[in-house]
Amino acid sequence: MTAVPDEGWLVAHPPPRRVSLFPLPATADGYTLDDWLKLPETRERIELIDGCFVVSPLPAFDHALAANRLVRILDDARPQDYEVVGTGNLEVGEDGLIPDVVVGRAKAILEGPVVLPAPDAVCVAEVVSPGKVSRDRDYTIKPFKYAAAGIPVFIRVDLQGDDAPRVEVFNLSGQGYELVAEGKAGNALSFDQPFPVSFDPAVPAGLDR
Repeated sequence: MTAVPDEGWLVAHPPPRRVSLFPLPATADGYTLDDWLKLPETRERIELIDGCFVVSPLPAFDHALAANRLVRILDDARPQDYEVVGTGNLEVGEDGLIPDVVVGRAKAILEGPVVLPAPDAVCVAEVVSPGKVSRDRDYTIKPFKYAAAGIPVFIRVDLQGDDAPRVEVFNLSGQGYELVAEGKAGNALSFDQPFPVSFDPAVPAGLDR
């Protein structure tokens, strides 16, 4: 027996070809939330930002690990009237965003919507992706939009840089998001909103072993 297929097998069973994701209708005014919700499911993460579709590949393993562990940390601390999920579709004004972590009102999430309206979210978290464009999006574009939509708490996890891993927690104020807590590996990080949480940033970064 051999792992090599018999001659002619690949002709009869060709490997799947990667094709374009889907056709998009031409638009002069930008795409809308309705257009975003009509997109088929894909392996990519597709967000609607300022009328344009922004396509990102699946995150690297350290990114995914940090997001998954942050979900567990927040889920262990949440009261019963909240739920914690990862990579949920979020309607943020006229944009369709996909945070790495969403904390929302349990009643709204348990109804099983395809997209959660921003008023039903009490906290969102982003694990910063590498690359200038991605970092700009996680540091400037998306926090501004979350704040404008009235989401009370924003958490940012940065796994790059000399002081990484670093976790920052922002609360919404009249001027946008205000930094209320910051921590690095080895130092306990505590905050009270949307509910009391305390953890070492080494944990979501996978450095606690």
